[in-house]
Amino acid sequence: MSFLNHLINGISLGSVYAIIALGYTMVYGIAKMLNFAHGDVIMVGAYVCFFASSSFGLPPILGVILAMVVCTVLGVVIERLAYKPLRQATSLAVLITAIGMSYFLQNAAQLLWTSNPKIFPTFFSFGGQTGVSLFDGGLNISYAALVTIIVCIVIMVALTLFTSKTKMGKAMRACSEDKAAAQLMGINVNTTISMTFAIGSCLAAVAGVLLCSAYPTLQPTTGSMPGIKAFTAAVFGGIGSIPGALVGGLLLGIIEILAKAYISTQLSDAIVFAVLIIVLLVKPAGLLGKMIREKV
Repeated sequence: MSFLNHLINGISLGSVYAIIALGYTMVYGIAKMLNFAHGDVIMVGAYVCFFASSSFGLPPILGVILAMVVCTVLGVVIERLAYKPLRQATSLAVLITAIGMSYFLQNAAQLLWTSNPKIFPTFFSFGGQTGVSLFDGGLNISYAALVTIIVCIVIMVALTLFTSKTKMGKAMRACSEDKAAAQLMGINVNTTISMTFAIGSCLAAVAGVLLCSAYPTLQPTTGSMPGIKAFTAAVFGGIGSIPGALVGGLLLGIIEILAKAYISTQLSDAIVFAVLIIVLLVKPAGLLGKMIREKV
């Protein structure tokens, strides 16, 4: 039963990574940019929800909605101020800007909320219980893990339907194929890219709340390592692919938890990145990614 416990915890953690990875994979797939400030948007969303619930007494659901709104606006502002002027710039310039924006958000959070860790409140408890026990206590599933897995499934289904059925979703897919051709067909590329940042940042707020519900320590650097691991998950599954983000996130979470449980807590991160290297050596485009041949 201990293996099942670890497996469920791995799926729960992997679901958080998958939600975060969607932000990376959507932005890269459409704008061909790596938004390394995405992990810090997670932190901002968690802080907004924390203060909305603890300081202003809002119900958890309203705190989550407020965090989603704030992060959506933040994502659009970041795109307009930091990334839009660099549309035609080199990848190195965009990368340096993304790292700079990440440090800016971290230091702004330290100035606003201090670097002292906060204890995130427990949102998922019913009748004083934080989980369910099955098989005479052999299998324990927390409500936070259940909610995280369900939310991940709902987001993946909704996003898949959005990109395949709606006009904006089809515009995103067209821009990911060829922005110049999409613009000739009447698609507003700038609006489409801004919408992509908005959706990714909104999902980052949800991921931040779910992450801090499972691991309740909140500080300005909270989003750094999960952001890096989620980017790893996006590359693992095939960056630019929504199903790839799901598969990569789940596998990454399971590998990390099992490595902590059966090998070493200190070496778990090293094992995760070693698996990524091995996968990319065998399949450079990721598990569900496609190799793109460039015509010269």
